[in-house]
Amino acid sequence: MLLWVLVVPAVVWLVFRLGGWERGALVQLMAFTPYVAGWSLVPLVLAVAARRWNVAVVAFAVVLVFAVLVMPRVRTGDPGPSQGVELHVMTSNMLIGGADPAAIVRLVRENKVDVLALQEFTPSGRRALESSGLRELLPYSSLGDEPGASGSGLYSRFPITGGGDRRYGGGFRQAYGTVQPPGAGPLVFESAHPRAPVTPDVNRQWQQDLADQPQPDAEGPPQVLLGDFNSTLDHRSLRRLISTGYRDAGDATGSGLVPTWPYLEHEGVPKVTIDHVLVDKRIGVRQLSAHRIPRSDHRALIAVLTVPAA
Repeated sequence: MLLWVLVVPAVVWLVFRLGGWERGALVQLMAFTPYVAGWSLVPLVLAVAARRWNVAVVAFAVVLVFAVLVMPRVRTGDPGPSQGVELHVMTSNMLIGGADPAAIVRLVRENKVDVLALQEFTPSGRRALESSGLRELLPYSSLGDEPGASGSGLYSRFPITGGGDRRYGGGFRQAYGTVQPPGAGPLVFESAHPRAPVTPDVNRQWQQDLADQPQPDAEGPPQVLLGDFNSTLDHRSLRRLISTGYRDAGDATGSGLVPTWPYLEHEGVPKVTIDHVLVDKRIGVRQLSAHRIPRSDHRALIAVLTVPAA
């Protein structure tokens, strides 16, 4: 009986994950699916050790399905086109503008970042970054900084055209703009930041924010969405967005389980992957890396992309 008690919660979790039933507290819980996948090995091992073969068969099936859902993220998937112009992009959540500006600028310099997306971007955070030399590296910008957690910004090594920002229903702004690197065609970038799903009422807005994100248009320039999505690949709402024509850079490069949050607050909360770089399928991904930023609860992501040549 004890073995069944251990197996049943994993079965129930799997049913909700497969069904994409993101309601109430389940929205936040789904982010921890990789941890449940690891835990599901425990009842399997115990059932085999106890020679309870009926329980072992069920437990093995659960482990197998979890493996199919989670394990592809740790091996290289479809990285997309390998021919084109190399472009380095970075995203960083500044925790209400308080992140260490020197650390962000150093990462931009050392990794030859061409486009930087910022979330929780405040006027004080903007001044700190620019005082630390960000403008010398990335002189062009499309900024929507404001006090609190809702601001957003884009900086670029190359000119930005059609820049601006839009406020989504959850209240967060997202800066956007078109960049055309030398030798490449135009690309549309947007600093993504859907509202965090912290209560049942806000959950609905979180889902709507994800549904309202720009989708790739085969007739237009390739699109790159990068930022704090407040979602993992175990959330149906994010998977739906990706299915419109994006690839997740982490999933494509075998870095899909590299955690990005939390790194300051929320003591005891297991770390999860809620920051992403989503690229139009016309864009290739060569690598993705995560970097700790002092005084921010998020790690920054840097991706090396291959974008279509002009």
